[in-house]
Amino acid sequence: MSERREVWITGVGLITCLGEGLDAAWKHLERGDPPPYDDKSFAPYIVYPLAPINFDKQIPKKSDQRQMELWQRIGVYAAGLALSDAGIAGKPDLLDLTDMIVAAGGGERDIAADSSILTGIRKIAERGPFLNERLMSDLRPTLFLAQLPNLLAGNISIVHGVVGSSRTFLGEEAAGVDAVRVAHSRIAAGQSELTLVGGAYNATRWDILLIFEEAGVALRDKFAPVWDRGPQGSLAVGNMGAFLVLESAEHARARGARGRARLSSVSSDRNKRQEGDIEAALRRQWQTIKPGVEAAHAAIISGAAGLEPATGAERKVLTEIGLPVRNTGTYIGHGLEAQFEANLGIACALLEHGKLFAPAGSGDTGTDPPGISQVIVTSVGNWRGEGMALVEKVD
Repeated sequence: MSERREVWITGVGLITCLGEGLDAAWKHLERGDPPPYDDKSFAPYIVYPLAPINFDKQIPKKSDQRQMELWQRIGVYAAGLALSDAGIAGKPDLLDLTDMIVAAGGGERDIAADSSILTGIRKIAERGPFLNERLMSDLRPTLFLAQLPNLLAGNISIVHGVVGSSRTFLGEEAAGVDAVRVAHSRIAAGQSELTLVGGAYNATRWDILLIFEEAGVALRDKFAPVWDRGPQGSLAVGNMGAFLVLESAEHARARGARGRARLSSVSSDRNKRQEGDIEAALRRQWQTIKPGVEAAHAAIISGAAGLEPATGAERKVLTEIGLPVRNTGTYIGHGLEAQFEANLGIACALLEHGKLFAPAGSGDTGTDPPGISQVIVTSVGNWRGEGMALVEKVD
């Protein structure tokens, strides 16, 4: 078997409540400014809205914007930022070689129709026939087809000219982890030179909040950092788009591109979530990368969302590892499929600035190691999936 190739992150595209681009996010995180959450627009629920964005800058055609829902516009915009950051935007010779892997949810529902059905069904004894009739009459025939995650990939291809192979992943945090894992593996194995990988999430929707409220996990009434949301925990979703350009080191050097960071490993796991399963999965993943980690120059970015028992289980293992920890969810909310890519992007900022951002909450521990050269990024899905990546400074 031939030696696996080195994989670089050469482009980062990030939009969140902290603003447009990685620099805007880093400045807020470094200062430790209060998280810009919104506790009024969807009261009593707490959400993280998108910072003001002029979508015309990355999606110039109004006709394209009109046929996209907000989560698609967020994703297409973030993808454009990543391509520009990597220096391949508007270059057909490179875009022809660029593969794409998108992690996204099932799209946005017809809230008016859902609200009408939920109101009416409370008065009906035979709910099955009522629900079937209303779904057949109230939902437009193209609704489901319009929500497929691959529509985001298609819009990125149309707007930005990315015409390599295309794959899509669906399934919350685990989808984001697996999208990066597959992209990394293909480049390392010589099956791809350039891959655009990422996701998008629109949290400011009543249908999303209804789902989490029915599960009893939506953060409401009073804000608290991710680590400090009580024995049951809770989740505050956030609008975000996060895309990365992954590239073989040889290809990047040949075209004179900088490496923001080296993505050395990505692992994902999934278990039955019986007691102890999360901890066991994270410990296995840590043991895989531990031999290559220099503890004196390493830190952890946690993707914990605040729900229990997932957050407590992750915190337990991170305490065992003993490296400095920072969680981003307190500042930007939780973007499910997009969260892992967002945290990988922020890891690049840590490496470039050589220091940690301000702590927020009791689980953000440790102080700046002297010259951070390695960042471990974790992802523990609220209901499924565990992931871990090692990101290193490019020599």
